[in-house]
Amino acid sequence: MNLEELSVEERAALLSGGSEWDSRGNARAGVPSFVMSDGPHGVRRQLGEGDHLGLGASKPATCFPTAGTVANSWDPDLAEEMGRALGREAHDLDVNVLLGPGMNIKRNPLCGRNFEYYSEDPQVAGRMASGLIKGIQSNGISACPKHFAVNSQELRRQASNSVIDERTMCELYLTAFEIAVREAAPHAIMTSYNQINGVYAHENRHLLQDILRDEWGFDGMVVSDWGGSNSAVAAAEAGGSLEMPSPGYTSVRELIAAVQAGELSEADLNARAAEVAKIAQLTHFEGVGRDDLLRDDIAAAHHDVARTVAENSLVLLKNDAVLPLQPGVRLAVIGDMACTPRYQGSGSSKVNATREENLLDELKACAGVTVAGYRQGYERQGAHNPALVNDAVALVGRVDVDAVIAVVGLDERSESEGLDRATMAMPQAQNELIAALKTAGKPIIVVLVAGSPVELPWLDDGINAVLYVGLSGQAGASAAVRVLTGAVNPSGHLAETWPLRYSDCPSAGWYPETGRDVIYREGPFVGYRYYETAHVPVRFPFGYGLSYSDFTYSGLSVDGHGVDGHSIDEHSVDEHGSDGRGVSFVVTNDSDIPGATVAQLYVAGPAGPEGGVLRPARELKGFRKIRLGAHESKVVHIAFDRYTFRHYDVAAGAWRTQSGQWTLMVGTNVEDLPLTAPFTVTGDDKQTVPTDTVPSDRALGHYLTGDVKHVTDAEVAALFGHEVIPSSAPSVFGVNDPISSWKDSKGFAARTIARTLIKREAKIREKTGAPDLNVLFILNMPPRAMNKMTQGMVDSAMVDAVVRIANGHTLRGAGAFIAGFFRNRRANNRLAKELRS
Repeated sequence: MNLEELSVEERAALLSGGSEWDSRGNARAGVPSFVMSDGPHGVRRQLGEGDHLGLGASKPATCFPTAGTVANSWDPDLAEEMGRALGREAHDLDVNVLLGPGMNIKRNPLCGRNFEYYSEDPQVAGRMASGLIKGIQSNGISACPKHFAVNSQELRRQASNSVIDERTMCELYLTAFEIAVREAAPHAIMTSYNQINGVYAHENRHLLQDILRDEWGFDGMVVSDWGGSNSAVAAAEAGGSLEMPSPGYTSVRELIAAVQAGELSEADLNARAAEVAKIAQLTHFEGVGRDDLLRDDIAAAHHDVARTVAENSLVLLKNDAVLPLQPGVRLAVIGDMACTPRYQGSGSSKVNATREENLLDELKACAGVTVAGYRQGYERQGAHNPALVNDAVALVGRVDVDAVIAVVGLDERSESEGLDRATMAMPQAQNELIAALKTAGKPIIVVLVAGSPVELPWLDDGINAVLYVGLSGQAGASAAVRVLTGAVNPSGHLAETWPLRYSDCPSAGWYPETGRDVIYREGPFVGYRYYETAHVPVRFPFGYGLSYSDFTYSGLSVDGHGVDGHSIDEHSVDEHGSDGRGVSFVVTNDSDIPGATVAQLYVAGPAGPEGGVLRPARELKGFRKIRLGAHESKVVHIAFDRYTFRHYDVAAGAWRTQSGQWTLMVGTNVEDLPLTAPFTVTGDDKQTVPTDTVPSDRALGHYLTGDVKHVTDAEVAALFGHEVIPSSAPSVFGVNDPISSWKDSKGFAARTIARTLIKREAKIREKTGAPDLNVLFILNMPPRAMNKMTQGMVDSAMVDAVVRIANGHTLRGAGAFIAGFFRNRRANNRLAKELRS
């Protein structure tokens, strides 16, 4: 039976979930139900009904390094290997759609979910995501990249409006998704909670139809984030395929009514139903039970994969000739996280790991290394405890200790879905510990645990080495020991800039936004695009990473010409649909040991503010991870592609290429680019006056030099093409104002609810050291999400009643809610009976 032969009711029912993780199927049309599960770095297949925040128990699965750590490998092939393991586990745990990777651009280092995202740069995010998606889908499982799009803060995440200029959105925040869609063809994509320029992502026709489907050619399913749908009818019309988790039959009734009233065409309804049915059929498999677990041999093999990924992703930030550790070295191991590891973040991505390693045990088991002793060193939650510090210093001062391994970093409450970090500072108790350890005069090697950048006030004062392990997954401890001892030569490079201090960040003055409108005042000047253009010094530049090897770059050649005397690297064939033009250069390992480096290509447009097109000083346009034997040389080719020289012309509504003399730069990070060459580009403007002779818009003012901290409202208006005025706090609450905003309600009941929840979350976080994700979700949630998250128990009329309570009409609101409950239940029962028959 074709979908078109189904009743309107049956087709409408396919557009929303049947439970927390299951879609609705239709046996008459041969459409099976399918299972979705979180899985950016491990399959979180929950038992029973489940929940979307990771609070309930889930099946054991491999916890791989998080995206923020994997990105430091700069190795899409490695991401693909990880994806193949993820896809296999999804299959074996009865999951059809894996909700990942997370690939939003890291706009600000305090975003609570940055550990789940790849990079501040769309090239790195897009290429790494492409690798993971290809690996996942090689198993017949659908990947589902997220959160599409412009999702940059956790505060008010379901009730915020990302206000952004079109060019910045297209060039920076959407390009990573474009790369992933064009290169890896994901079967599904997940929309974000937020509005984009006033329209919710899941019903944003410009985003879902004009760009995703028409421009990029996406032909898959668009699923809402859990509770992220606003209007079922508007979503279906705009290109949103599936609402999750389950609004019961309330959305089905709304869709039916809209079709009957002529407000929604049957063509749109059919298209959305077909997208859901396609996923169901593409990912259907048999022979796996709902309660099946991973086989022991698969779990063991994937633990090894997780170790390999971590080994290639750890970043050596500093090394004053103390690493690798020398055979026979006697170590004092200091730090609570050396014994009780932290290797993943909190929230919906949290995995029930099949195994768990810690650095202390791995060092004790390592041949050639002696652990003279271990001390806790600090309270994990940051409390001041001089006794722990004194105990650690006493151990380090012993004569049988040659060097110190200090394991420090952020705790579980610092990085989580649902809340943003309050500071970029390390816990003061840990800073004090490191200062005290230095008094012993022993070499200090810091192993740094964090999913995103932190301030390092002690880096230049007596610290001999720093190994950044990020959130390195369940095998991260053994990977770290192999790097520390030299069994593995570190090759990770930072996929985001580490500023000296948080106040240096371009968006520090307006992040996170506490009101409804999140205005992206900094425009395209995010991460290194800002620091390089505005000449702001940083702690570690984008792309930075040390090795035990030394590498030399030489012989840059442009436009596809080879370099004499060397064989072309096997990956030199263009991968991204280019015509073969690009840059070639020689990389040489000058050391006696094999190693790997990340070759990076940056471009700069026609020079100066007279260049005609506003752009950062330089932008990454390609990269390659190169592995070299001792004293080996290779020719590396990085091809130009559709992304290399383009910019988005807002007036034309199209991508354009600017004519003029560009500069190509190659090296190991954004600040270390020893190879440069001019390159003349003939662009779209070849028949007109070249844009490199047309001055940039002087009204852009501070944007022309990247000085975004001082842009005026008039300059923001020039960037956006219209005046940008943030909305004021509501005097009357609506269905899309978060529960947290009720703290200022005139109504006693609503005000009490909000303030009680705020106090409860703070108390639980202080007591347990971990955020209360349930309470945070409620506080960030607008009332309309009740319609989407309650399995149909609450419909839109009941949501309106809740809003009356928020506005102080407690008795009338409560009465309407109770009456609406019974009316809604009767209507749902009638529709359920019709569908069964």
